[in-house]
Amino acid sequence: MKHIGTHVFYKVRFVGLLFCLAAMCEAKVTLPSLISDGMVLQRGQELTIWGEADPGEEVKVTFRKKNYPTRADADGRWEVVLPAQQAGGPYTLRINEIELMNILIGDVFLCSGQSNMELPVSRVMDRFREEVENDSDVPTVRYFHVPMQFGFDAPQQQIGAASWRALIPEHVSSFSALCYFLGKELWRASGVPVGIINSSIGGSPAEAWISEEGLRPFPIYLRERDMVRDEAYVQAIRAQENISSRLWNGLLHTHDPGLNGQEPWYHPAFDDCDWQQVNVFSGNWATDGVTPRNGSHWFRQTVDIPDTRSGQEAVLRLGCLVDADSVFVNGTFVGSTGYQYPPRIYPIPAGLLRSGSNQVTVRLISYGGQPSFVADKPYQIIWDGEEIPLSPVWRYHRGAEMPAADVQTFFRYQPTGLYNGMIAPLHRYRIAGAVWYQGESNSGRYMDYDRLLSALIADWRVLWQQPELPFFVIQLPNFQPAQPVPSESQWAEMRARQEKVARETPHTALVVTYDTGEWNDIHPLDKKTIARRLSLQIRKRVQGATDIVAEGPVYASREIRGREVLLTFRQEGGELQPDADLKGFAVAGADGRYHWARARTDGDRVVVWSEEVPAPVKVRYAWADNPEGASLRNRQGLPAAPFQTD
Repeated sequence: MKHIGTHVFYKVRFVGLLFCLAAMCEAKVTLPSLISDGMVLQRGQELTIWGEADPGEEVKVTFRKKNYPTRADADGRWEVVLPAQQAGGPYTLRINEIELMNILIGDVFLCSGQSNMELPVSRVMDRFREEVENDSDVPTVRYFHVPMQFGFDAPQQQIGAASWRALIPEHVSSFSALCYFLGKELWRASGVPVGIINSSIGGSPAEAWISEEGLRPFPIYLRERDMVRDEAYVQAIRAQENISSRLWNGLLHTHDPGLNGQEPWYHPAFDDCDWQQVNVFSGNWATDGVTPRNGSHWFRQTVDIPDTRSGQEAVLRLGCLVDADSVFVNGTFVGSTGYQYPPRIYPIPAGLLRSGSNQVTVRLISYGGQPSFVADKPYQIIWDGEEIPLSPVWRYHRGAEMPAADVQTFFRYQPTGLYNGMIAPLHRYRIAGAVWYQGESNSGRYMDYDRLLSALIADWRVLWQQPELPFFVIQLPNFQPAQPVPSESQWAEMRARQEKVARETPHTALVVTYDTGEWNDIHPLDKKTIARRLSLQIRKRVQGATDIVAEGPVYASREIRGREVLLTFRQEGGELQPDADLKGFAVAGADGRYHWARARTDGDRVVVWSEEVPAPVKVRYAWADNPEGASLRNRQGLPAAPFQTD
């Protein structure tokens, strides 16, 4: 028995060795993050599937009962090309021992830009909570968020770990809000599965998304890139900024009497009777009359809570604050935000609020600009079905006065960096079109934006080897207070250059948004209207819909008749919506000074005039950072693109 047992043992060892050798002979396949469970592959185009394995190893791709064998090259890279597929699914894709499930064939879009493209659904819940909570089960829409990475030496081959996610309730809060609404619009209009790849970074300028070759006409950007290629230079800047930040924050903390006195200023028993009272929206407390007061600012307010709400959980809304804040309720810390843009929404735990007087304390930190409470935002304590507004008048005291903090260098914003890290690695994945929602970071340098944007579009079309790749440009929305008289505007200049590129570049379309913004928020909530207008352009230019008008009136020409200017518009913008009292127009005479004008529709034309300009020469429409009230539309309700006739 012992001999038989030994024989069996060696036989098992031998068979096991055969299995091990077989396993070693099969490719150790690895796949890029994009090639994964739940992906959407582009219909109607040949499809590249790629990855890595041991050099020389055999790789077999099986899709829809057909095999596509290949072999890894000397560097361990392999790829196969699948024939074009019709929309459908779900399917399974097998690559050697790897099985990818729940794959759809549909339309895939690359969405890129800066923070308004990146802005998640969680940030727009104030406006769209009911829809998000009740209409977010659309699993045929899939979303892939490209992780942030950048580099300056060469285009990278891979992106970081990420996965495709279906549009279902447990995933939706992290979706880009624009991509969320766009996916639903397209799926419901066409019945075709939708895949959206979001490769965007807040604050990024256009030149960061263009290749070295694409930036050759802009040598200044390449010289800027060359500087950050020097690792010693980069490390020196980072070290200096780390020291500066540590010193600044340390001195702020050390010299802030609100933190270092006998009793901290956020303590509910602290006596603030000698503090001045300020209206936080007046701005008087924020400057010395000339320059901003940087450092810390303290605000306290007493809020009366009814007996019925004593001890209950609540939410404290503090609008938006510039720049950073720490907030206390009855001496207990409830939340903090480190920069100016996010809305302040802080949960108040059960048991903290009491009936009668309650103390809310805000420690506001200003780094280098003008500190402020942003007006026309919610400042209140909220329960289900009830809210108590906070007063605009607070007790106020300066904390520690500080010099302006050094500005941090964001190396990811430097030219070519995001192209190399977040665009180039995607190029083998087939797409139906690209969406570009960016411009805020270039508005101060608007003069060359049309050339930059044209270079970016051409660059990406070369990368994807699709010279007619549809490209959709989302214009800047309205922002900043409306001006009482016609004025020059950087954002209007940016919109003009965005429109110029869309008009002059084949297979490129514009999405007009100057009526979707908020004067006091560079990140407006209404991403749904933008997505609806974008979906119209996509349906017409990608999906072939012929029965829709996809854009509003587009200026074509002018004719001067005495005191009036007659404007005509392109037919593709649809028929004008009749309006006897159009808003948003200004006219100028030979002196170039613009005055508000009256305007009305006259069939397919618009007639513009001003009593102050007897001999008009040129016309502007919606030419402002915030063209509030501009009302020229077509019968489908789509707004006209801003324009100037010269």
